[in-house]
Amino acid sequence: MQKIELMAPAGNFESLQAAIDNGADSVYFGVEQLNMRARASINFTLDDLEEISSRCSKKGIRTYLTLNTIIYDHDLSIVKTLITKAKEANITAVIAMDQAVISVARTIGMEVHISTQINVTNIETVKFYALFADTIVLSRELSLRQVKKITEQIEKEQIKGPSGRLIEIEIFGHGALCMAVSGKCYMSLHSYNSSANRGACKQNCRKKYTVIDQETGFEMELDNEYIMSPKDLCTIDFLDQVADAGIKVLKIEGRGRAPEYVANVIKCYRDAIDSLANDTYDKDKVIGWMQALEKVYNRGFWNGYYLGQKLGEWSTGSGSHATQKKVYVGKGMHYFPKANIGEFKVEAYDISVGDTILITGPTTGAQEMKIDEMFINDQNGTTATKGDSVTIPLAFRIRPSDKLYKIVATEFAQA
Repeated sequence: MQKIELMAPAGNFESLQAAIDNGADSVYFGVEQLNMRARASINFTLDDLEEISSRCSKKGIRTYLTLNTIIYDHDLSIVKTLITKAKEANITAVIAMDQAVISVARTIGMEVHISTQINVTNIETVKFYALFADTIVLSRELSLRQVKKITEQIEKEQIKGPSGRLIEIEIFGHGALCMAVSGKCYMSLHSYNSSANRGACKQNCRKKYTVIDQETGFEMELDNEYIMSPKDLCTIDFLDQVADAGIKVLKIEGRGRAPEYVANVIKCYRDAIDSLANDTYDKDKVIGWMQALEKVYNRGFWNGYYLGQKLGEWSTGSGSHATQKKVYVGKGMHYFPKANIGEFKVEAYDISVGDTILITGPTTGAQEMKIDEMFINDQNGTTATKGDSVTIPLAFRIRPSDKLYKIVATEFAQA
């Protein structure tokens, strides 16, 4: 059984660093507007490609540029520029669905990964795209049994990509699911003239709806379920079966989510994948991972269609079911490297000794820790309030751009 590559989302530099710090094998990200999270995340610019490549290459992390939206004629020059710049910056591969993107990438010799938006569901389609790509993301609607059949056929028939290596199969492992087939939805376009397939989804499927009988005018509220808003996918509790299916890459969804989400989820799945490799994966560890995953943004969890389920599971409310949330406290001011102390300005929420805090920043990533001691306005103290200057012992460097948060429990913590 080969070790799975853990692929992390990066919607900005904070999330990129969180992915690097917590054990990602690869990261995927969008540049400018031609990606499926054009509005949901900050996204990077062309000028950021060198920095992304540099940070990741130092850690041996692969980098994937997402260019998986619908492409129009007026986009073609931008596509060529993006892929050329990515190649020059030594970005590993481009994730594509449009044949124009595939063609441009192949022309300049850049590795291609086939996006889930293409809906690859059988071995013959794999053979076709093997002419252009080394990694293929399968449709999200397949069961693990179907996935395994495809990976076994790749091995049996020695289906190889342009690199000469056997085709690698990627599947979606954790995060938000869409009501549409592998993400190809037109609801936002019809409702708001804002195309999800151009990265501009309005997520109107996540709302609550009322059904009206057109003949009688009778109205019925759909209670308890947001019937177009699926729960988030989670595979960590059957990751052994996922690995047995022969997949090479496990993708974690979440370019629109916060850096602490990336840090937490990647850490859990890193531990789980490593546990599979050293034969220590067990039920007790799964329970711990599930509790950790529940702390960050989620709509509740289900196993998708991987285990043969025929109908989806729907969220019971809008927004997150996370057991924790962050509240803004203040900003970083200075770091004293000899003493390993960080100084912060408290601008909003109080913090006290014993609190769990989160520090985020473009270079810092997402660092969570408990306050064991602190100085308030140069005096030893226990609680800091708005306007105070606070110094805290830290094992990592902070920057003036960093933000300080306090982690607090939510209503779901006792559920």
